[in-house]
Amino acid sequence: MESKKNNLAIYNSLTRKKEVFTPLNGEFVGLYVCGPTVYSFVHLGNCRTFISFDLVYRYLRYLGYKVRYVRNITDAGHLENDADEGEDKIAKKARLEQLEPMEIVQQYTVDFHTILNRFNNVPPSIEPTATGHILEQIDMIQKILSKGLAYEVNGSVYFDVEKYNAQEAYGELSGRKIEDLIAGTRDLDGQDEKRSALDFALWKNAKPEHIMKWPSPWGVGFPGWHLECSAMSTKYLGEQFDIHGGGMDLKFPHHECEIAQGQAATGVKPVRYWMHANMLTLNGKKMSKSTGNTLLPAELFSGENDLLEKAYDPIVVRFFMMQAHYRSTLDFSSEALNASEKGFIRLMEGLNLLEGLPTSAASSQNVQQLVSSFYDAMNDDFNSPILIAHLFDGVKYIHAVNAKTATISQADKEILLSEMRAFIFDVLGLKELAVAGDNSLDIVMELVLSMRQNARETKDWATSDAIRDKLAQAGIVVKDSKDGVSWTKS
Repeated sequence: MESKKNNLAIYNSLTRKKEVFTPLNGEFVGLYVCGPTVYSFVHLGNCRTFISFDLVYRYLRYLGYKVRYVRNITDAGHLENDADEGEDKIAKKARLEQLEPMEIVQQYTVDFHTILNRFNNVPPSIEPTATGHILEQIDMIQKILSKGLAYEVNGSVYFDVEKYNAQEAYGELSGRKIEDLIAGTRDLDGQDEKRSALDFALWKNAKPEHIMKWPSPWGVGFPGWHLECSAMSTKYLGEQFDIHGGGMDLKFPHHECEIAQGQAATGVKPVRYWMHANMLTLNGKKMSKSTGNTLLPAELFSGENDLLEKAYDPIVVRFFMMQAHYRSTLDFSSEALNASEKGFIRLMEGLNLLEGLPTSAASSQNVQQLVSSFYDAMNDDFNSPILIAHLFDGVKYIHAVNAKTATISQADKEILLSEMRAFIFDVLGLKELAVAGDNSLDIVMELVLSMRQNARETKDWATSDAIRDKLAQAGIVVKDSKDGVSWTKS
């Protein structure tokens, strides 16, 4: 196991090269992933990011690391067009729908958890919210101000990018030079209170009509969008931690600002390994709400859309996503999903066939070498498509043994069965749901458990307990664990 850990290499977006993974604190790994904004996080593209880092989380734990996985919920401070002026997106939606902002937050959070549960994602260790960490954000702003790297104007506080750049390189993550950034910005018209167009808000003074606002040393206001991740990652993972992940679209300016804020507040670079998942396309075109070329997970699962030819099981979709490396683009199409569905069924049939294979005195294939190829693939920057290719090498061997054109010993059979099951279920996070001969009960249970999860999210314990008790009367035992919810027939 130790040698497998020592072989893990991760592509670091900061250095633009693969680096052997060496955690700061021995067996403990700090993993932070920029979580969803509560007005848009049910989009399929965002789901791919969270599924990609679910794979990272699962594999690190499988190697034996103690992982603290923190994924935040953005529920304040994110203004329209990611600007420093304007209306908070959550507050705007609440105003339009005549709801309290926290009702919007709760609604989207429950939907988000339900969708990721259908994708069989493991819940994070901690899921903090921006609104729950206002004090931490104020404290970080005060530290940055004390270093002279921010300034206050009319109750707002801005990060001084050019002053920071005189000490540290701003733009190192995205590879941008500040001279080019300055050249590409507009001149301030005298009405903008910022010293430079590059400066970004750490705290914004709230206008009277602004709904979500809090008291601070600078007056009533709300935190800047970039600040929340820095404050929460520092609180739960320390001033410097191992891995920070998110979508490719967050590299600039969000993650660039996180580096600057963290360095300014603590004096150390906050993250050692930056990882970014790539984007999705749909039928060869960029996903776009304005053109109608977009797809929600629920529409994908139900088949109620005009872009794909049928419905697809969430686990088949997860398998499809795993067939592309997290750093590569991935195109959704009926043709690609259909091929993935057939491949998934073939993989699961091969695994089931392995359990009943006849054994011989010796194996005709080097099983240890085959198993090592599973680890080699994942140790190469979590290369899931190569892992899947090697799993199919295992399926090919299984069929050969079944056809009596190859042999396998009992010991090798046990090793292969154990490792294939581990990589298919524990690492890739797949389930047998979609290939069962009669999966009607699975489908019903998926719906029932989703309803129970919604009840738990809204603290409706009476409904949650009633569902569990009724299932128990029907001979179905529901088990809650840190990895999620499972059920079995008693």
